[in-house]
Amino acid sequence: MAELQPAPIQQDTDDPWRVFKIMAELVGGFETLAKLPPAVAFFGSARATPADPAYALAEKTARLIAEQGFAVLTGGGPGIMEAASKGALEAGGVSVGLNIDLPQEQAPNPYLGMLLNFRYFFVRKVMFVKYSVGFVIAPGGFGTLDELFEATTLIQTRRIQPFPVILLGSAYWGGLLDWLRDVVVAEGRVSPDELAILRVADTPEEVLAHLRAGAPATP
Repeated sequence: MAELQPAPIQQDTDDPWRVFKIMAELVGGFETLAKLPPAVAFFGSARATPADPAYALAEKTARLIAEQGFAVLTGGGPGIMEAASKGALEAGGVSVGLNIDLPQEQAPNPYLGMLLNFRYFFVRKVMFVKYSVGFVIAPGGFGTLDELFEATTLIQTRRIQPFPVILLGSAYWGGLLDWLRDVVVAEGRVSPDELAILRVADTPEEVLAHLRAGAPATP
């Protein structure tokens, strides 16, 4: 039998130069977003339509948030992002889109007062975490879950100052919360205090109350 040999390591000679592209995105984001008032980030499905109740709820919530003086950050695309951007802009607030370059072109929604484009997902995530005083997590898919658990993990591990992480829509998120409580917490994978990082809201007023109450105690 022929002896297996490890595949040769391929060196990407472009990697050192990629650092400068990353630095440029970081610097550009810091310079722009540092000028904003306290911001609330909205996440949710890009597939939601204006007929979706989650779209209407996100729009109303962002409108109320903007009326209270918060800037609204979104991913800049369609669906829930569009709803939140619309609510903020039509309330006379600050609507900012942090758009990501994707293979399937994602056109920015028409309700953005400011748009920043990012090539690197992790740089975009840095901007959301650094410049948000709260995350509002509307119904969504894998991308939404990624943002949800990234923020929760950073708070759990004390890598960032804690802020409210608010699940918008108890009917949608109830099954996930039940599983986290009945399985993950019950088996000792997460503590009850850590699960308390997540808040739940069904109305714009409840979201605002969570934001005003501030961050949970660090587990």
